[in-house]
Amino acid sequence: MTITVFSTKRWVRDALDEANGRHAYQIRYLEARLERETAALAEGSDAVCIFVNDNADRDTIEVLAERGVKMIALRCAGFNNVDLRAADDHGIIVARVPAYSPHAVAEHAVGLLLTLNRKLHRAYNRIREGNFALDGLMGFDLHGKTVGIVGTGTIGRIFAGIMRGFGTHVVAYDRYPNDELVASGVEYVSLKELYQRSDVISLHCPLTHETYHLINTYAISAMKRGVMIINTSRGALIDSLAVIEGLKNGRIGSVALDVYEEEADLFFEDLSGEVIQDDVFVRLLTFPNVLITAHQAFFTREAVGNIATTTLANIAEFVAKSECANCITAQNAYG
Repeated sequence: MTITVFSTKRWVRDALDEANGRHAYQIRYLEARLERETAALAEGSDAVCIFVNDNADRDTIEVLAERGVKMIALRCAGFNNVDLRAADDHGIIVARVPAYSPHAVAEHAVGLLLTLNRKLHRAYNRIREGNFALDGLMGFDLHGKTVGIVGTGTIGRIFAGIMRGFGTHVVAYDRYPNDELVASGVEYVSLKELYQRSDVISLHCPLTHETYHLINTYAISAMKRGVMIINTSRGALIDSLAVIEGLKNGRIGSVALDVYEEEADLFFEDLSGEVIQDDVFVRLLTFPNVLITAHQAFFTREAVGNIATTTLANIAEFVAKSECANCITAQNAYG
């Protein structure tokens, strides 16, 4: 089995090499991102392994199929960057890593919330410059506040449990309410009611046609004034221009983002010596009440190790059975 890994970083190579000790696959590592122009680099490979910013659209998949690729192994849970119908049409199996460390993402969301609320990032920079003034650093007691969670899958459930531990009232929206959360005291409400009641809103839902720009001008207008919004899921859940307007008029009090709609040209790269060309992203950086991390919520030793192990296990199962439990098709994804 020959595998071409796209979007390779050192930590990707280290984790996959360690996991490969029990498989002995031939792995070829490429720094290039998968797209139509680079897909031919997979020539001679049985499978390609890709990440969140790789682009496996129909054109790319056609090139992969022509080169003999039989499987796309995702090193992530989301699959919005893969044209599943095109993969089905060309007989290419797509497999994902549905759970690697939901605690990592949930804990990062909590870290963003606490850092943004208590201005820890600003305080850190001030102290290093000898500025010990407290002006502009005031936060609020999280205890007693209402936290709204959109999406109560595994990560959302863990986040809800942590928020309950802080003494908050948790309201949630999900098409499929979780009975265990209800028993623990979480209140399921409509999306509009969640917007109206929440002091903090955290997004933990997948990106679909229904959730694209879930946070838009209309949604923001329904929110409690001064709301904090946290997104550790997918960037396109948020309409960035609408959020900027909400920050300017004070409807939004603060925003923490680990993902961004146009992150593919930014995240996972060192651009410190370059002028960032994305004007919307640069505008977000100008707000003192916006905190951005570069898609690192998943980035713990445990999560990265689990991703590598599951990715290669998916490939091993495919080799043995021509299918795998973590395979995703257009049929089971979209109905």
